[in-house]
Parts: sequence; C-alpha cells; structure tokens
Amino acid sequence: MAAGRKKQGQVCRECHRLVEGEACTVCGTSNLSTDWAGYIVIIDPEHSEIAKRMNIRLPGRYALKVR
Repeated sequence: MAAGRKKQGQVCRECHRLVEGEACTVCGTSNLSTDWAGYIVIIDPEHSEIAKRMNIRLPGRYALKVR
C-alpha cells in the first residue's frame, strides 16, 4: 500500500460490503477480511449495471476484490 493511503475498515467476504464493526449489517456474517482491493459506491442499485453484475441490491460501499 502506498504511503498516505489507508484502507477503510473491513470487508464482508460474502457480499463485499465495507463494514465497520464485528459483523456485516447486510448479511449478518462475521466472516470479514482486511485484505481487499478497490471499492465502488452504489447509489441506485436498481439502475446500476455494476450492481447487477455483482448481485448488489442495497446502496453502499463495496469492495471489488476480497481475499
């Protein structure tokens, strides 16, 4: 990671949503990762092609790649 850049929180391994806390508020799992890359902000999942491809149904911040 480059100097000055800081990853924001953890990511749910199930739905890729950025999570603050011990469990995902969307799917309820505690299977979280700090090893992720890139993220997108979905505002209107109903009209977003990316949201449809990633199977996202709720607005929010999501990681593109989770390890």
